[in-house]
Amino acid sequence: MSRLVVVSNRVATPTESKGSSGGLAVGVFGALKDMGGVWFGWSGDTVTEGASHRPPHIVQEGNVTFATVDLSRRDYDQYYKGFSNGTLWPVFHYRNDLAHFDRHEYAGYRRVNAWLARQLLPLLKPDDVIWVHDYHLIPFAEELRLAGVKNRIGYFLHIPFPAPQVILNVPVHEELLKSLSCYDVVGFQTDEDEQAFQDYIVRHAHGVAKGRDVQAYGRKLRTGVYRIGVFPDEIADQAARYAKRKEVRELRTSVENRKLVMSVDRLDYSKGIVERFKAFEQLLESSPDLQNQVSLVQIAPPTRSDVATYQQIRRTLEYEAGRINGRFSGLNYTPIRYLNRRYDRWVLMSLFRLAQVGFVTPLRDGMNLVAKEYVAAQDPDDPGVLVLSRFAGAAAELDAALIVNPHDIAGMAEALIRGLKMPLDERRERHQSMLAALRTNDLGVWRDTFLRDLKASA
Repeated sequence: MSRLVVVSNRVATPTESKGSSGGLAVGVFGALKDMGGVWFGWSGDTVTEGASHRPPHIVQEGNVTFATVDLSRRDYDQYYKGFSNGTLWPVFHYRNDLAHFDRHEYAGYRRVNAWLARQLLPLLKPDDVIWVHDYHLIPFAEELRLAGVKNRIGYFLHIPFPAPQVILNVPVHEELLKSLSCYDVVGFQTDEDEQAFQDYIVRHAHGVAKGRDVQAYGRKLRTGVYRIGVFPDEIADQAARYAKRKEVRELRTSVENRKLVMSVDRLDYSKGIVERFKAFEQLLESSPDLQNQVSLVQIAPPTRSDVATYQQIRRTLEYEAGRINGRFSGLNYTPIRYLNRRYDRWVLMSLFRLAQVGFVTPLRDGMNLVAKEYVAAQDPDDPGVLVLSRFAGAAAELDAALIVNPHDIAGMAEALIRGLKMPLDERRERHQSMLAALRTNDLGVWRDTFLRDLKASA
């Protein structure tokens, strides 16, 4: 039986892989346990130039091998901080205004991908199936092919794929698309993302796309839409079980029977948190009866804190939260609880269960598992309401949510008010519809469908 080799920018620890981390970690670890194999990628550590050339650090957990490498500071700055997150991330999220392009950073991105491919080569077996994840590793298959690797190699993009006229802003767009064509299967989160990729191939690469079959740059590949999911019953069980945890009890006590609007995001400009704060302010302005009756809890763990753009978004959010709280706070009332810290995943699920509204309004997102986790965590007898951005990939499945445009501040405020006042029968009906969608396309379906297609690829 073929082994599975998973390649991602970061490798979850064995503990994280067993359930304390997010969807990617839980999903791929399940496949690795079933098939046996290797999880390969960056350890998350930066070291001196000399130390970065050491062979992978190996940890064995049953039939799964965790193989990690360290990056030098130069590699981190150019590959990760530079081209991956200074160029690709903003452009793929339609924020060309925040993107920059530097040839040295792009050269570092290519160099690190080539080096990572060489580090993996000694660990490969001829019949291994290789599954590469996300925007950091677009050239990875091309580097393996140049080294003579004939294995089946699949790629899954966890973020949006932009329309051709947007990706054309990246000066090396053709090189990137040529690299993607070295995979056997390229997977996307939504139909729109797949269509954008195929549009580029036809319009700018003079290729051919018929259904899922694509020919470009002298290669044949298949594309597909694989909507990453969650295990809803597991989340519901854990949300109920952890309800007595200290953090959950403290939040329940602190809101003093007020209604709760809950948001959880990485601290990132693509998440629309500033617009979310302004919508909550609009709610308090337009509905005086809800003042002192509802609180917004926004959890936003810091991310990429050494990147100037992220430092600015943190300052902006702190200012907006302070300004709004200054307008509407009372002696025992703080409208917005803005928390820059991490919580265990199962604590978050229990906090979701407390909230009357889940507020998930990214400006652009690949899928957004927070939306699915919020739905799964609800008490089916008394569920909350999901307010969801139309620009989250999850909106295609969770159409019983209150779908909003995150650029429409008044529209989001109206949706919040509607959610807070929604009758129980309607809440139950909407929740049941969304829960059925989660069960139909759970995390196992995402994983198994992609791997089935990859194994079947020629």
